[in-house]
Amino acid sequence: MLAIIPARGGSKGLLKKNIKLLNGIPLIAHSILQAYRSKYISRIFVSTDCPEILKIAQNWCAECPSLRPQELATDTSIAIKTYQYLIQQFQLTENKSYESFVVLQPTSPLRRALDIDAAITLFNTKDADSVISYSEDKKPLAWSKFLSSEGKFIHQEAQQYVNNRQTFPTSYHPNGSIYVFKTDLIFRETYYGDNSYAYIMPTKYSVDIDTLDDFLFAEYCLNKR
Repeated sequence: MLAIIPARGGSKGLLKKNIKLLNGIPLIAHSILQAYRSKYISRIFVSTDCPEILKIAQNWCAECPSLRPQELATDTSIAIKTYQYLIQQFQLTENKSYESFVVLQPTSPLRRALDIDAAITLFNTKDADSVISYSEDKKPLAWSKFLSSEGKFIHQEAQQYVNNRQTFPTSYHPNGSIYVFKTDLIFRETYYGDNSYAYIMPTKYSVDIDTLDDFLFAEYCLNKR
């Protein structure tokens, strides 16, 4: 299976995070290594707009022959457009088509190869439209509130008490680690079809790095391993 690792050079929360050294190697290299350890992935392709990331990807033996077009690398660019572009380029330049592919975001360095393989196995077993990694919420979703600019509660429920956590159904959130897609789903401009499934990952492997605190926590977790 084809693995796409999307890695923009720009980052607002943590400057140059994709090439920042995590436990001695660039952050993006963790995802490349995990892809190599997968028993299903046969091709690893890094998509970036940054020459420095391109060089690092090539040094770690991932394919990255050219830079992503700038219109696909802005702060407002939509990831699904990058996936469409790459699939079309493979068809145009190599006459090669992919019925499915996996996306591994470089900001999830704690994911394991066995998580990648388990998600792909679920995708294949269910003949799924997509499989996306999720993690369990620590608090019930019903406890979350919206606040006004003044800090006042809005959209507040009528009840004036808070139920115990155990009375609420378990909720989950996407952890940004693994996405397995049928290609035709992506060209329908969506991540979810009628036959989409969640692959549930343990919280301790589900760090998604956006800030320096996230990065330091990931470093701590890797050192504890």
